[in-house]
Amino acid sequence: MVIAIDGPGGVGKSTVSERVAAALGLPHLDTGSTYRAAGMLALRRRAELDDPRVVADAIEDVDIAIDEGVVTVDGVDVTEQLRGDEVTAASSTVAAYPEVRARIVELQRRWVREHGGSAVVEGRDIGTVVFPGALVKVFLTARPEVRAARRSGDAEAARKTQEQIAAELAARDHADSTRSASPLRPADDAVIIDTSDLDIDDVVGEILGIVDRRERERHHAQ
Repeated sequence: MVIAIDGPGGVGKSTVSERVAAALGLPHLDTGSTYRAAGMLALRRRAELDDPRVVADAIEDVDIAIDEGVVTVDGVDVTEQLRGDEVTAASSTVAAYPEVRARIVELQRRWVREHGGSAVVEGRDIGTVVFPGALVKVFLTARPEVRAARRSGDAEAARKTQEQIAAELAARDHADSTRSASPLRPADDAVIIDTSDLDIDDVVGEILGIVDRRERERHHAQ
């Protein structure tokens, strides 16, 4: 059973996904970390970020692993290095390349297979591309000012105004939704939840209710 939770930044994806996974006793995968790792590798290897083939070569045959939120590259913990502005910008750039996405998507699918085939997976294209057959697909959204306010509490947003954060989120939204490879959008059969005026418990409860209904529907169909 795969539960796909998609949406842009600042909507509460990570917190919600972690709590849903904990409630269901399932592993949790933040796919954004895989693209951050790819961006970090491209920077480390001084790859030309505007050349998709060079970037893809930079991450070829590299072991990117995630275990309980800890990201390692060839066995070295790089978790804390993935949140800087430079890596964030690089990850957004490299994530637009089909060559890079193909490699990372296979990594994500393999991770779920290695964790028993069931997981809560969060990202931007999980329900549309990575796991189009997911039992549950949820797309989280929120008003721009709410997203910016939430992001202002993150360590990586330190010393930035909410206006700066809002502008960065809008730029990332535009880049993600207009790219040719796996654009950010809800799957046709996704449940869209606006988290603007909901607390975390409300959102988690709503998703758990959806999971329960889908499981009962699947059971009755068998």
